[in-house]
Amino acid sequence: MPSNEQRRQTAKRKLERQLERRAERDRKRKQMTIGASVLGVVLVIAAGAVLYGLTRSDDTSDATASESTPTQESAAGEMPTARAEALPATVDCSYTPDGQAPAKPATAPNATAVSTEGVAEVTLATSQGTIGLNLDRAESPCTVNSFVSLAQQGYFDDTPCHRLSTTGLMILQCGDPTGQGTGGPGYGFVNEFPTDQYNPEDSNLEQSVTYPRGTIAMANTGQPGSNGSQFFLVYDDSPLPPMYTVFGTISEEGLATIEKVAAAGDDGSMSAGGGKPNTPIQIQTATVAA
Repeated sequence: MPSNEQRRQTAKRKLERQLERRAERDRKRKQMTIGASVLGVVLVIAAGAVLYGLTRSDDTSDATASESTPTQESAAGEMPTARAEALPATVDCSYTPDGQAPAKPATAPNATAVSTEGVAEVTLATSQGTIGLNLDRAESPCTVNSFVSLAQQGYFDDTPCHRLSTTGLMILQCGDPTGQGTGGPGYGFVNEFPTDQYNPEDSNLEQSVTYPRGTIAMANTGQPGSNGSQFFLVYDDSPLPPMYTVFGTISEEGLATIEKVAAAGDDGSMSAGGGKPNTPIQIQTATVAA
């Protein structure tokens, strides 16, 4: 039978492990991550699939030490292809200060009478080649409005694409001037398409859908209203829960640029999955067509 001293030592070690896990979760909350939804864990069966970080707030026993490793589903469903009902010609948006200093000087855009019509063409001139973006206002007008405003302010100029994934999720993530995955413009806004096509209580929000090759979508922290400036470019079909706002498509030239970077792989340095591209890619300028 264990002595009192042995029981105290066992309890002490258990407490230390819990505190270590809690500190690790707190650290991960500070990073913008793709691959997890606030509503739950996305399960994965596919062999060799990369794990993406989901931070949970509960303290549990040693049996759940891998609690922050959700994975992808073996078969993803289809993302809605269009809104069930078209938006009015203009909408009002909400850009709320997030309590953090902007990673680079920026101001929130006009939030009233935002157009839902037409496509905004943005050209990212990068150190590895051109990436053309066609941003769909009818799909996600508040997101497009913010992205265009930041581009016009020069927020994306001279900033790195800090994260690449080449296993499971095929994405290049950009939009953080710090290059650490923690920076934003100092404000946040809510998800749009396809999240807003689901009832908030719909369990399908927890199930993977296919984000198709050529999609541009917003990264977020998994918390409501946490979209900011970080975005990811999908260079091959990737399964994710529909909790990441889709707001446009990537040109074929742009996909070729991203694929060239992806071919060199990443350094595996990020706990949430993937890492810095082995072939660095810097956004030199982001230009909005007149």
